[in-house]
Amino acid sequence: MPSYSEVQRAVRVEKMRLWFAWLAGNVIMLIIASATRNVAVVSVVTQVLVVAVFVALTVALVRMTGALNRRAAAARREVLGDDYPV
Repeated sequence: MPSYSEVQRAVRVEKMRLWFAWLAGNVIMLIIASATRNVAVVSVVTQVLVVAVFVALTVALVRMTGALNRRAAAARREVLGDDYPV
């Protein structure tokens, strides 16, 4: 059975991975948008895609973080017993 600190460490690592993936995805989209800013039609399409990808990545980040928090709470209850508050 894992200890409480192991659960905390695993949650922290997973959250850092999620935030890094979110940041990397947004940086890649910004690089693509800046590369196509001088082409009129492509620039508009790219800007729309940047907004769509940003929203999609942010929604995915929030949902995955929430799921990770729920899983971590369940693991903490398992480690600490039923007396741990929800």
